[in-house]
Order: sequence, then C-alpha cells, then structure tokens
Amino acid sequence: MKLSPSLAVLSLPLVTSSALAADLSVKFELPRLNVAEYHKPYVAIWIERADQSVASSLAVLYDLKLKNREGEKWLKDLRSWWRKAGRDATMPIDGVSGATRPPGAHTMKFDAARYGLDKLPAGDYTLVVEAARESGGREVVKLPFNWTGKGKLNASAAGKDELGAVSLQMQ
Repeated sequence: MKLSPSLAVLSLPLVTSSALAADLSVKFELPRLNVAEYHKPYVAIWIERADQSVASSLAVLYDLKLKNREGEKWLKDLRSWWRKAGRDATMPIDGVSGATRPPGAHTMKFDAARYGLDKLPAGDYTLVVEAARESGGREVVKLPFNWTGKGKLNASAAGKDELGAVSLQMQ
C-alpha cells in the first residue's frame, strides 16, 4: 500500500463557556475513487496526547462479518493506529469497532463520558483519522487542537487520496 500522509497544522479558535465537553463529532469523507477494484477502506479514529500516546481510541471501522474473524488480520494495514493501540487490543472493541463505510460523507458522534473525553486534562491533543484500502493506498490526516477543558472547538483539514474533508467539533 502506498502512503500519502496529510498533516494540517491549525490555529484553532476556542470559545470559552461554562459547560464541560459533552460530545465530540467527527465528520470524514471517503472519496469515490475511479479504480478497477474498489474496496471500502478500513478507518481508525483516535485522539493522541502531545507525546503521541493514545488518549482515546474512538472508532475502528473494518469488515466485521468475515468468517473466522478474517477481517481482523488486515487491521495492521492501519499502521499508525496499529502501532499505537491496535496490536494490544482485543477485537472487536465494544463501542469502538464498527463496519466499513461506503464512499461519501460520514459523521460519527462520541459521548464524552463514554470515551473519557470529559476527563481529558487541559493540553495539546491531535485528532487522527487513518484510512487504508485493500489494493489501494493509506492516508493519515491529523488535526492538532488545544483543549482547555471548557468551551467549543472546531477544526478541519483535508486528505488527498484515501480521505477527503475531515473535521471535528467538540462542545
């Protein structure tokens, strides 16, 4: 698989309010590719701390329905996620594992309490979205952000090949 990394360095506006983080919404686009053999990509979404350790694995989208858990053997193609969190995970992960998605825009919402986001200390973090496709490429989009523990947060970036627009909204 080819590697096509994308890194968006953002200066994020932070609007302070009295409410703690309630939800995180991640929107990502899987482009329709004009290729002879198209396979839905595996996708991993997670939050990293400033030291690049995983603060929370939010979603791992792969082929759950293959017999004998055959879909799990291809998770290592999500190389960045695999090295940081996947190789030590027992799949499927309740509430994190999900089915692959077709081309188009997709929105996933994450409850702060369930994913530990309400306990994130103030600091610098990065939302990471990685996509890998059989007989295709691999791409990573990173959205750095500073979290104060309060307020609203919006950020966006775009991939080039396997991912289109990626955005996060935290409120």
